[in-house]
Amino acid sequence: MQKFIDLFAGIGGLRLGFEQAAAQLNIAAKAVFSAEIKPHAIKVYSENFHENSHCDITTVNESNLPNFDFLLAGFPCQAFSNAGKRLGFDDTRGTLFFDVARIIRAKNPKGFLLENVEGLLTHNGGETLRTIIRILTDLGYFVDFAVLDSKNFGLAQSRKRIYICGGKSGKIPLDELEKSEKPPKTAVLADIIENDIPPIETAFTKKLFSHFNITDVIGKQIKDKRGGAANIHSWDFALKGEISQEQKNLLALLLKKRRSKKWAEIYGIDWMDGMPLTFAMIKTFFDVDNLQALLDDLVAKNYLVLEFPKKKAKNARIYDKTQEKGYNIVTGKLSFEFNRILDPNQLTPTLVATDMLKLAVPVGGGLRTLTKRESLRLFGFPENYTLDSVTQNEAFDLLGNTVCVPVVAEVAKILIKSAKGAVDNG
Repeated sequence: MQKFIDLFAGIGGLRLGFEQAAAQLNIAAKAVFSAEIKPHAIKVYSENFHENSHCDITTVNESNLPNFDFLLAGFPCQAFSNAGKRLGFDDTRGTLFFDVARIIRAKNPKGFLLENVEGLLTHNGGETLRTIIRILTDLGYFVDFAVLDSKNFGLAQSRKRIYICGGKSGKIPLDELEKSEKPPKTAVLADIIENDIPPIETAFTKKLFSHFNITDVIGKQIKDKRGGAANIHSWDFALKGEISQEQKNLLALLLKKRRSKKWAEIYGIDWMDGMPLTFAMIKTFFDVDNLQALLDDLVAKNYLVLEFPKKKAKNARIYDKTQEKGYNIVTGKLSFEFNRILDPNQLTPTLVATDMLKLAVPVGGGLRTLTKRESLRLFGFPENYTLDSVTQNEAFDLLGNTVCVPVVAEVAKILIKSAKGAVDNG
């Protein structure tokens, strides 16, 4: 019997992967402790495993934990993610790794499996990862890591994550997975779609399809702050009101010009990507007699905003009210009902909690959101796994931070086989 604990358990993706690996190796496995603090994650964990995972590991006395053979931990990734401020150990969530190390030190298991975002690999020039590996090695473990993409394990999602494993019996050959990433088949979104769920009709979709056909929008992103052939802007389908072709030309130029570093030099502040430009600045590249009227109308329709530029303030940006206001694009991608229309014949991008609800699935000539079941399939969860106890928003929040079960299973198989020589810790 291989006993394990599940820290930062979330909805149990690491647990499922480990249990699947053990079953494939004909080894009995049992979870003897789990810890999670997010209420709706605790609810889902109980729904599927019939156990209460409610526990804050920062308050746990490690001597009171049951003995176990393996430790699993998807320790919080926000401190290392490209989506965050990347403060690492300066972020209190980053220091939760030390609670993992504290428990490993006290209980001395056969091995461990840790998971985090790909950004951990390069955070602080790689020093954060080197520190983690040094700490784990000093605890008496052979440590290896690999960055693996879920698309290479039969899933229809491209999701890169770093897996860090340690064992007592020798090298953990995770490079075997990096060398042999060959899926049993090439999966695409269409493979997991529930075809009996109809599209929705809203003011947003009505506006979109009054200007575009479904084939025109598949694979496109809807966001105003970037350009390119793969992008649709809100003004392209008059979401906030019709504008002239001249105004569209102005917006297209403004999109590009606002990213130039020369404006920061003129303002005398640190450059940031996408600065507001004053009337005089815009006049240098769009010199028309009616410029003020064009800008005023775009502000009135909320395509543009008149705002101060921002300056650095420690790890944040704040408005510099000593400067002249300029015109800037208003709407970020999260402001739209949908910000990306998925292509059924392609992989999905990495699903993240902040915008899973904003992804559109083309069905029946229209659009709808991903369902809970489709989302679970994109992470490789079994069909009997349920999210019935939480709302769709809560489910997407949990899934956007979870692991891909088939990837964990393959990593865990290597870990368990590598640790065979170690003495049971139970």
